[in-house]
Amino acid sequence: MLERPRVAPYLTVSPALAAIAFYTNVFGAQQRALMPALDGVRIMHCELIINGGSVMLADAFPEFGQTRPPIPGEPVTMSVSLEYDNKQQVDDVFAKATSLGAKGDTQPTNSFWGTRFAVIRDPFGHRWMLNAPAGS
Repeated sequence: MLERPRVAPYLTVSPALAAIAFYTNVFGAQQRALMPALDGVRIMHCELIINGGSVMLADAFPEFGQTRPPIPGEPVTMSVSLEYDNKQQVDDVFAKATSLGAKGDTQPTNSFWGTRFAVIRDPFGHRWMLNAPAGS
């Protein structure tokens, strides 16, 4: 049985079903759990396996608290970092993500700290950092 990492991001994203489809197409996410809400429209909980790690997400449920999804284009205070084996994977994921509606915040580049690095902001406002060894 695949165990969850000790730390896993939990994203509030609406519409969650669209985000699940985007993350599946761009990152090759595999759905581990899905709990629809009683309203038949929103997702109460979803766990995705992305790049060997666990990312959880749900639609916003303002009736239960103060959460809301980020507004696309506004600054976010948290990013999800993904580590890849080679720089071609960074370039490929960046290209696929931007072709499916993500905004390229930082084009793939060899960084001064030794990685192939790129940043995308998905269509739902979340920021993803893509990293791989620059020499690979």
